[in-house]
Amino acid sequence: MDPLAQTDILFFKDGNFDKAQAETILKDALYGADDGDLFLEMDYLEFLAFDDGRLKSASYNQSSGFGLRAILGEADAFAHSGDMSAASLERASKTVKAVTRGYSGKLAMSPSNVANLPLYSDANPLDVTPFNSKIKLLQEIDKYAREKDSRVKQVSASIAGSWQAVQILRPDGYRAADIRPLVRLNVSVMVEANGRMETGSSGSGGRFMFDKYLQPDIWKREVDEALRLALLGLESIPAPAGEMEIVLGPGWPGVMLHEAVGHGLEGDFNRKGTSIFSGKVGEQVAAKGVTVIDDGTISDRRGSITIDDEGTKSARNILIEDGVLKGYLQDRQNARLMNVEPTGNGRRESYASLPMPRMTNTFMESGDMEPSEIVSSIKNGIYAVNFGGGQVDITSGKFVFSASEAYLVEGGKIKAPVKGATLIGNGPDAMSKISMVGNDMALDAGVGTCGKNGQSVPVGVGQPTLKIGGITVGGTQAA
Repeated sequence: MDPLAQTDILFFKDGNFDKAQAETILKDALYGADDGDLFLEMDYLEFLAFDDGRLKSASYNQSSGFGLRAILGEADAFAHSGDMSAASLERASKTVKAVTRGYSGKLAMSPSNVANLPLYSDANPLDVTPFNSKIKLLQEIDKYAREKDSRVKQVSASIAGSWQAVQILRPDGYRAADIRPLVRLNVSVMVEANGRMETGSSGSGGRFMFDKYLQPDIWKREVDEALRLALLGLESIPAPAGEMEIVLGPGWPGVMLHEAVGHGLEGDFNRKGTSIFSGKVGEQVAAKGVTVIDDGTISDRRGSITIDDEGTKSARNILIEDGVLKGYLQDRQNARLMNVEPTGNGRRESYASLPMPRMTNTFMESGDMEPSEIVSSIKNGIYAVNFGGGQVDITSGKFVFSASEAYLVEGGKIKAPVKGATLIGNGPDAMSKISMVGNDMALDAGVGTCGKNGQSVPVGVGQPTLKIGGITVGGTQAA
């Protein structure tokens, strides 16, 4: 079914919230504003967690509401409610009009094209797969992990799913809608040997149905990976410390690119001049051969969106090309203030949140080097395959990331796994020190969640194998 028709049934199915009346209230509330919209949302969430051999947590939630926003220059007038009624919308309108009254802006034009190719199913993953099948899946994961290795002491597994329907209305009659499924599987395994305990985790997800995870070859892959990482931890030695060459593996290590570079390329930071990349469009900001893309149009990916939360069609945006900064990620407000076009990156956590420039699936494109050549070029360094947490200062570009899976590299050979390695550096500086780019670009497995200004949205990351020179490694042993 067409998303507009499908969401009309959800939001305007009774006389309590009439579409024509909502459009009239919206038009009146935004009179004289520069821009604005009415965002409608209905969301279904389910979470099941299995721990210590039994179902430990089960939750289900359904919510709906609207957010009414008017934009006045750099300011926003915003009101939201979980009460989907004309009376509630009227009250929200009075709040917004208290701010917009007397303002005489010119309403920005709506997006020219609301149509986009379907990127994911409109089915509800919470309904497609029976509840009992999900419980059975978690039981099988627990049993399989415990039988696979006698050193396994604890197994935790969880599945999460959501189904979100949104519709965006503008005062000129423009309407756009999207139906967004999202699922995720996580497995954690704890092992013990000789008094030492280690934990490994693995997960994946995307905008598809749960039935994918009912296939044994899919869920066993996650268990095997979690167990592999846990057992690897038993063999790990303390990480060295000091400045050294680093090789980053493909896929999930792209989270460092997301944090250290991607956030700095969001339009709001650059309009305000608070990003280290502000005012540098057209300049060399990374090594030649480095091309960074943000693409919200990849089918079934966790970070993909058919339209953004302002109704702009998602797109494949080139941010850095051959090391040269090409542009920033934009929502409607920042794009208008910077006199550029929106890029389809206006995203919000829910109807109760204001949209802002956010990433979708952000990755570095492949180069032409074989990964084995890159590793063999390192005399003494670290090969970081997976990352845990990290933090970045947008203004300075400084970052700190913890490697959850890393190895010593000596004489071009991968040696012992190390524990406690943290990478410390500066985003633009690290980008300029990329000397080799692999031909094996991969996206992450579909587990990324991005936080900004208290809002969280699903995202994807990716990159090929990379060699970066002169990164400081924080560890427990002197290099």
